[in-house]
Amino acid sequence: MDRLVTLKSNRYGLGIYMDAEVPFDILMKSMEEKFQKAAGFFQGAQMAVQFSGRHLNFTEEQAVLDLIAQTTDIDVVCIIDNEASGEMAYKSIVEQTVSNVHKRDGQFYKGTLSKKQVVESDTSIVILGDVEVGATVAAKGNIVIIGALHGAAHAGASGDRDTYIVALSMQPQSLRIGDVEARRQAIYQESLGIKGPKIATIDGSRIYLDPLADWSNE
Repeated sequence: MDRLVTLKSNRYGLGIYMDAEVPFDILMKSMEEKFQKAAGFFQGAQMAVQFSGRHLNFTEEQAVLDLIAQTTDIDVVCIIDNEASGEMAYKSIVEQTVSNVHKRDGQFYKGTLSKKQVVESDTSIVILGDVEVGATVAAKGNIVIIGALHGAAHAGASGDRDTYIVALSMQPQSLRIGDVEARRQAIYQESLGIKGPKIATIDGSRIYLDPLADWSNE
């Protein structure tokens, strides 16, 4: 059972590898044993988490996060896409992106936004968590989501079209920049073709998605 789940940590995150073949309940038992043994190493740690080895649906993902909360003192600030790997990937996503927004006098919201929650900002904002279906984040400046965007996001809420929206995973219910609203199906299709963190910006009269790494190097 020891090989069913493997934990790998660095200064910026925790990687959880799970066997793709065994039933999920067996994995959870193995994972619980691993976390109980390692709990002393994670006291008060704020970490990004990455799952690998198998695809987790929303219910399974929440079950793992609940287990982490019950068995350790880890404060999970976000979930990293499978495309990111290694300490430098965590460092780049969790530290550099947050730092860049902070330099622009941005605000921070720590935690996942669940259904019907609304967060608004008069500046730029960094969400250290997911924006789930039914939740909304709006900012007069930029929006950076260190997690997944499945709800609604509106950057440049005062009409600024030069703002942007960044998320590690982006399949939103609604996406707006300034006075322009993205076509949901178009954004969904573009998102499927982009690996890793994504950025939404306006080009002309339409919102487009690009890989964050490519956009940063322009």
